[in-house]
Amino acid sequence: MIMDNIFAERVAQIREMMREHGWDAVLVSGSDPHGSEYPAPRWKQVEWVSGFTGEAGDLVITLDHAGLWTDTRYFIQADRQLRGTGIELHKMRVPEQVPIPEWLADSADLGGEDAVYIAFDGLCWSNDSINAVRKAFGAEQGRNLVLVDIPDMLSPLWDDRPEIPKSPVMTLGEDMVGESREHKLQWFRRFLLEKGCDAALITDLDEIAWLLNIRGSDIEYNPLVISSLLVTFDSAVWFVRKDEFKTDGESGDSFYELEADGVSIRGYDELDLFLSGLSGNELPEKLFIDPGTLNYHVYNQLCQGVFSIEEGRSPVPARKAVKNEVEISGMREAHLEDGLAMEKFLFWLEETVGASEGEDSGGVYQGDGGASWACRQINEADAAAKLDALRSEIPGYRGNSFQTISAYGANAALPHYVTPDTGSAVLQPRGLFLVDSGGQYVFGTTDITRTVPLGPCTDLEKEDYTLVLKGHIALSRAVFPRGTAGCQIDALARNPLWLSKRNFGHGTGHGVGFFLGVHEGPQDIRQNFNSQPLLPGMITSDEPGIYREGLHGVRHENLVLCTEAGRNEFGEWLCFEPLTLCHFDTRPLVLSLLDRADIEWLNAYNERVFRTISPHLDSRTAAWLRSRTLPV
Repeated sequence: MIMDNIFAERVAQIREMMREHGWDAVLVSGSDPHGSEYPAPRWKQVEWVSGFTGEAGDLVITLDHAGLWTDTRYFIQADRQLRGTGIELHKMRVPEQVPIPEWLADSADLGGEDAVYIAFDGLCWSNDSINAVRKAFGAEQGRNLVLVDIPDMLSPLWDDRPEIPKSPVMTLGEDMVGESREHKLQWFRRFLLEKGCDAALITDLDEIAWLLNIRGSDIEYNPLVISSLLVTFDSAVWFVRKDEFKTDGESGDSFYELEADGVSIRGYDELDLFLSGLSGNELPEKLFIDPGTLNYHVYNQLCQGVFSIEEGRSPVPARKAVKNEVEISGMREAHLEDGLAMEKFLFWLEETVGASEGEDSGGVYQGDGGASWACRQINEADAAAKLDALRSEIPGYRGNSFQTISAYGANAALPHYVTPDTGSAVLQPRGLFLVDSGGQYVFGTTDITRTVPLGPCTDLEKEDYTLVLKGHIALSRAVFPRGTAGCQIDALARNPLWLSKRNFGHGTGHGVGFFLGVHEGPQDIRQNFNSQPLLPGMITSDEPGIYREGLHGVRHENLVLCTEAGRNEFGEWLCFEPLTLCHFDTRPLVLSLLDRADIEWLNAYNERVFRTISPHLDSRTAAWLRSRTLPV
């Protein structure tokens, strides 16, 4: 029975709350009070209610319907995880999509004659998101919308709800990030002057970390500190869990130097008191806010308070996306170290899972002695643990940049497959294995995907492998005029697949931070319109893929640095430089699907990987890498 499912029971508890208060719908956000992609356990509300563990998903619960809205990366995963819960999957980023605001407004049986009451935790929904709901209802004549903001709404039902995390804070010096916090704050204050404002409230954790040159570990995979920041012309007030504030012993800076730079520390919970005007502090007259990142609850407080509000988009994302020379140098170091770990891993994988010698094995390396390796049984979780262990040996390692995706065979058809800790698939000496992973280092952030053969592959696997790599190469080779946005070159990576009537549903590229979030904007490379131009210094992923449910998945990913490619009478030109250093396996290639330029790029890239990586490897691993990087 459905009601035997713990998640169905939790939906039922929420409906009891709705009946008690007269609410028609409840919205449950997959984020936190700071709009984080990876919320801390306290705010994994969608997972607690539904069991869905994807990184992007929101819930709507009415008295007769419960739905999860997520995008193409998670369709297969959501379908599996929602079984038995009574929660229906609503698909986003597809032509027939109906977003939450429009779905609510179109629900004719929602609410009574007078009003529709929609309740939500305003701490975890951005003001823009709630405004979209209000706008959708505004188009419906005769329907009055009542928004009910209940901070920490689920706490009465969630008995063992985790506390707000607190972790040691690491401060970074100018030698590590290329720019002092004092200089960054001065730049931001010039922005305030241009806007005619005397203060700004910043709640996006990436922005705070970048501005203050601080890092932490409050959120898994992201070196961030849960906090808010008020910047004025002569001070910066950092609202953070100061009772446990302490600096990391390896930092090049200290808490006292934060204060010396004009940063005062307040308790995280003191923000409400400060904004209410009851803290005894002199308040700014005109406050700048970004409604796209500020949560609804705080926004509502501000609008009812003593401030004059100026709304706009924060300048920080665009500034931090363009890496300076110190950051670029650090990212190069990170990719060298990360590439070494990857090549050691792939050598171990082939040695451990590889089939016996022969043409059908895909040409498994045999080493100097010529003796083939014996297979031994490992599963996806073993492989992920091995790669994580190799990264952990790198000096400056601060954890993974996201959960390692270790996916064999049909499991790789889930773009964001969650590798089970127990009972994961055993790797067999045949077919394709996909590993998508990355590391956080004090000198940079990495994100890499490699799909490799574990033995004989089907013709379809080989075709898909080749076409996806052809698309990856096409984007990596791109030369484009300054001012070009990522959406204008996305088709380069898709065209080889489109010509064979194949496609993938996720974006082709996302921005990557410097010892910050592995996903950052404002640039991206995807089909959705985004006018942000790609600029020299921006680091973006190049990761086309293909996914066949029940069969296999393929994805090839490098991080690429946007660089200048020269100037002539037609204008200024830009191109990409691959930062990632790890070979592409040539064994599954269908060479007839590649043209001469594709092969030249692939041979040159693999040769560069060998010459850069091999001096740092032991002789056996270096010999293996040589065998895997020979020209095709």
